[in-house]
Amino acid sequence: MYRIVPYGCLATGDRAGLIEVVSSADTIANIQLTSSNVAAAAAFNKDALLNWLKERNSGDALDRAIEEFTLSCAGYCVATYVLGIGDRHSDNIMVRSNGQLFHIDFGHILGNFKSKFGIKRERVPFILTHDFIHVIQQGKTGNTEKFGSFRQYCEEAYLILRKNGNLFITLFALMLTAGLPELTSVKDIQISLALGKTDDEALKQFRQKFDEALRESWTTKVNWMAHNVAKDNRS
Repeated sequence: MYRIVPYGCLATGDRAGLIEVVSSADTIANIQLTSSNVAAAAAFNKDALLNWLKERNSGDALDRAIEEFTLSCAGYCVATYVLGIGDRHSDNIMVRSNGQLFHIDFGHILGNFKSKFGIKRERVPFILTHDFIHVIQQGKTGNTEKFGSFRQYCEEAYLILRKNGNLFITLFALMLTAGLPELTSVKDIQISLALGKTDDEALKQFRQKFDEALRESWTTKVNWMAHNVAKDNRS
């Protein structure tokens, strides 16, 4: 239902492996930079992503692409929050031409977020920017119905994962001997499922995190701006 893109990965040796190529996709950073003459302003162009989808889809196909984006965005918002996935800059989030959003590069997990000069670079529970909302609302600021559906998708996904919380803990426990630097003991297994709370209590907490992610999304944009400027190699 949530249109996740579980691309394959295969370890072939020490620090070596293969990753499946996801076709017809580009990073958020490239989409933003392509649409702007100034790298510093690219991250703040809320129309860039929707326009990119419009260039590749029209009519009913565009409606389907926006629905694909909405469902996949909901899935990854919840997944990255629950698993504490960090380093979510604009080159680690991609979009396929059919609208599917997906995340890549999971080098920082279980709440191990990057910091610089003692300051956390990521200060939101998960990535939910206003250009994502702009796509979800079909480019219409007042389209509260679409936004409400997206929020409902997120809440339903969170409750589904809560029901399988013990499975997640077991799977991470089995990975303790894998040699991951961020998973060396049982204490490292920190997943945001509020397993000690009732569903109502946990859902209330998640709703607060959802509001925080949207309210503080300007910090994500600032991070993306710095990233875009650093990576821009146009003459």
